[in-house]
Order: sequence, then C-alpha cells, then structure tokens
Amino acid sequence: MTTSASRTTDTAVAAGARRAEGVGRLSLTRLISYAVLLVVALAILFPLAYAVLGGFKTNGQLAADPGSILPKEWVFTNYTDVLFGEYAPTFWRQALNSVIVAGVAVVLVVALASGAAYVFAREKFRGREALYLLFVFGLLFPLAVAILPLYILVRQLGLSANLLGVALPLAAFQLPLTIVILRPFFRSIPVELEDAARIDGCGTFGFFWRILLPLARPALATVSVLAIVTTWNAFFLPLVILNGAEQWTLPLGVMNFSTEYSSDKARVMAYTVVTIIPAIIFYAFAERHIVSGLTSGSVKG
Repeated sequence: MTTSASRTTDTAVAAGARRAEGVGRLSLTRLISYAVLLVVALAILFPLAYAVLGGFKTNGQLAADPGSILPKEWVFTNYTDVLFGEYAPTFWRQALNSVIVAGVAVVLVVALASGAAYVFAREKFRGREALYLLFVFGLLFPLAVAILPLYILVRQLGLSANLLGVALPLAAFQLPLTIVILRPFFRSIPVELEDAARIDGCGTFGFFWRILLPLARPALATVSVLAIVTTWNAFFLPLVILNGAEQWTLPLGVMNFSTEYSSDKARVMAYTVVTIIPAIIFYAFAERHIVSGLTSGSVKG
C-alpha cells in the first residue's frame, strides 16, 4: 500500500516537473517571439514616426539635430500648407486621381476575379486546371517587363494620358493574385449548401450572388485591400502613361514635390506623410476582415 502511494506521488511529481519544464520552455519561446515582433515593429514604425514628427519641424531643426525625434518647436504650417494652403489644389487633384484609379481598379479586380475564381472552384470542365495554371503563371510576370508593349497597347486604345489607361492594366495585373486567394475560399464552401440552394430554386448566379459572395466577405475584403494598396502605390505605370501634374497620382506628386522642394526637407516629409494617410486609414478599418480572410478558409456550421 505504501509502495503504491509512493509510486503515485513520484509519478505526480515527475508529471509536475515535466509540465513546469514545458511551461518554462513555452514562456521562453513566447518571450523570444515577442522580442522579435517588437524589433520588427520598431523597424517598421520608426521611419514612419520620424517622418510624421519631422513634418512638424523646421529645416533648421532637421539640419542642426537630425537624430532627435520630437520637435523642439512644433511647426504646423508644413501640414496646413499641403492640405489647405498653396499646395492644396495640386495635392487634392492628385489625391482625386489616385482615388479614381484605385476605385476603378478595385471594382474591376473584385468583380472579374470573384467570377473567375467561382468558375475555377465550383465548375468542372476540361482544361480547368491548365487555364488556372495560366493565371498562376501571371504571378511571375512583373508589370515592368511588359511596360513597352503595354504602353503601345494603351496608346492604340486611345487611353494614353488617361486615368483609365492606368487603372485597367493595374486591374489586369492584380487578377492572378486575387484569383489565387479567392479560389480556395470558394472551394471550401460545402457542396451541401449549394445543393440546398438549388432545391430552393436558386440558380448558379443566384447562389454566387446571394450566398457565396456574402460568405466570402472576409476574403473579398482581403483582396480589396491588397488591390487598393498596390494601385495606390503604383508609380512606374502612371509615370509612363500620364502627362502633367493635373493627371498625376499621389506617388508621382510626391516625386515631383520632393524634387521641386528638395531643400525644404520638413515640408517634403509632411507632403509624403499626408499621401499615405488614406491607405493607412482604410487598412485600419479593414484589418479585422483581412485577418479573418487570411485565417478562415471554410464555413463552420
């Protein structure tokens, strides 16, 4: 009896020791993970914070003490001049151009890619995988490689010096990635759900429009944000297609502003920061849907 009790005690002690060792190892792993994430976060946020705060400085402060973070004297005119002052008309015009390009491209990407992804995911036909593989190969084809034939094509279509000449190619080059993201999500929708919809009189398009797209809202939010960020930051294609400051988008405006006012470092920082604020705001509002779209790939019932 005593021997059994001692064995039970030894087993419990050993199990406790193993659990303590596992918890200690887990805590150490978590601590290292947090440290790595902190370093990455600082590496990303420090340049942004430096630019934001640098916009509140004078050029004298930047030249005298470039390593300081906080301004010794806060100057708000750098930002107000961009938003409401002498640079405001050009800035808002270029912001509107960016919104138009991003809006047209995102609508086309989501509409066309969701339809194509639905066909690749739910319909069976000969050559489906080969055709899907063709879209996958599109991921390996950068826009810069096709810039010359793309420019010739846009000019032949009469879209040179036109915002559509930028939005349409950007949408086309976003299609492969969007289809690759949406197809697994669409395939994860249970077939029983589609059968039940058909029994209730729902056709193919009805199931796609009324059931599949609402269920795929997180995935659609993910691809929408990716498309918006890509089109908002597009530089090379607008540089080739568009003519003049009235047609430029914000990345081209930043380039022109930083060249024209290269000696005014503080104002250049302010102008650059203001141009990225819309994308940051949109990402902040859509972040929950982005994470959900990347982590959820099935419908749970």
